[in-house]
Amino acid sequence: MLIAFALGAVSQLSLILSSLLVFVVSVPTRVVGALAAFGAGALIAAIARDLLPEANALPLLQASIWAMLGAGAFTVGEHYVEKKFGSGGAAGALGIVVGAVVDGVPETIIFGIQLASGEPVSFAFIAAVFVSNIPQAIAPSAELAAAGWSRRRVAVLWGWVALVCGIASVLGYGAASLVPKVEGARMAAFAAGGVLAMLSNSLIPFAHERSKGAGLWTVVGFCASFAMG
Repeated sequence: MLIAFALGAVSQLSLILSSLLVFVVSVPTRVVGALAAFGAGALIAAIARDLLPEANALPLLQASIWAMLGAGAFTVGEHYVEKKFGSGGAAGALGIVVGAVVDGVPETIIFGIQLASGEPVSFAFIAAVFVSNIPQAIAPSAELAAAGWSRRRVAVLWGWVALVCGIASVLGYGAASLVPKVEGARMAAFAAGGVLAMLSNSLIPFAHERSKGAGLWTVVGFCASFAMG
């Protein structure tokens, strides 16, 4: 279980490291937008290359229901953020953080299931998650820093995301150990739906507001992610 926790948490470690970078280097707004667009493209590639093939083990109706549940989870989380922080500024950035949770938790549950069932863990997928998290963390962290958040507060925020993902990996490991037929297809469909909702509501609009070349950078991120696979 310790290995499962470490795998889940370490795959999200780049969120914390990247968030701290914005307090060391001043990141221009257009670069923040380009990074957000790059991250969006990488996530689209991860959905197409990793999550959807995993979800294909389910009947189409079941996969669709789990994808809609993922989108619903993100929408509820985003609504809570907007209710607490308002819209725009920090709220827009926190919407991306909610998306990182909705994306990261199912992914790390899948890691735990794979470990418990003896399936080979795709280190290419872990590397893709690690790398795609970098622009996904830099973009909202720069916005939060501009809104007056301290370095410690931003790092703690992303630290909680990594911790939750580590715990999710342990839960996946435990579930697969107790019930041998547990598989990750439902979690893959859930993650795909949640990420698509986050991309549509938060990350892509966030990128377009800040960079005129967001469309190009989205394609660059997509191609780079596919090349890593």
